[in-house]
Amino acid sequence: MAKMCGLRWRYGAALRGAMVVVALCLCGLQAWARPAASDAVGPKVTGYTMPATEVWDLAADSGEVYRIFVSYPAGKEDEAPEDGYPVLYVLDGNAYFGSFAQARWVQDDLPVGKSIVVGVGYPGDAAWDVRRLKDFTAPLLDPPPRQWRALAQYESGARRQFLDFLTGKLREEIARRHRVDPDRQSLFGHSLGGLFALYAFYERPGAFHSIVAASPSMEWNAQGILEDERAFTARLASGAIAGTSRLMVVVGDRDTDDDPEPARALVDRLDRLSGQGLRVRLHRYPDEVHVSVPARAVTDVLRFAFEIR
Repeated sequence: MAKMCGLRWRYGAALRGAMVVVALCLCGLQAWARPAASDAVGPKVTGYTMPATEVWDLAADSGEVYRIFVSYPAGKEDEAPEDGYPVLYVLDGNAYFGSFAQARWVQDDLPVGKSIVVGVGYPGDAAWDVRRLKDFTAPLLDPPPRQWRALAQYESGARRQFLDFLTGKLREEIARRHRVDPDRQSLFGHSLGGLFALYAFYERPGAFHSIVAASPSMEWNAQGILEDERAFTARLASGAIAGTSRLMVVVGDRDTDDDPEPARALVDRLDRLSGQGLRVRLHRYPDEVHVSVPARAVTDVLRFAFEIR
């Protein structure tokens, strides 16, 4: 009898265990089959807003409206350096501000994070706006070069007005909202934005502390930017320029959209002018293509922009 009872007990225990496993599996299936509404807290979140950022629109004197994205050391205005925070202006802000803002935010307690990043973009959610063609370029040649004919339908040639906006009204508005160092304002641009960055470097050599031209589209208008370079170097050699920005050119070795060789040759030419106080460097990314260069370069750009010379 005892043996029989033992068998019944072991069999019953095994059966009970099996039933528990089955019950757990069924519960899991039921939980998987229905939404876990009880786990939700508050209303549904439809988007993500990065901390320590703000977004607002600003109209230039021309009437053009720009979307301005700002990342800053939130709640730390009283901890700003005596001369204020350095500022990096990032062109094509819709596309690139997020990367720069995130890198600055997570390094908030490090020297590179004690800064302000300003993305300059356009109203809307698209990464790039056709207005960039107008803002970043010299007027398209007439007739246009063969490879640019398709772009003749769009406006171009407002780079001087856009530079006025960057160094005038926008800079004043950022200074009104935040404690900034007027002597440490830097600029980043990629592709056509990189072309504009070179133009800013040549046209107003002292307007920015540091300039980064990433994969600059130097082929625009049959390499018309070379005329700006020649005029700049002539002024520099004659002593007409008292001081210049620091320049970093960033390229991807696998860039097939903008041949990296002209950018490398540019750095070689400008490096010969170091005797006139010009400081230029080249940063190459062997595995990067045109569109991946900015994301790869973020930390290097921040370090370059916020170095104290």
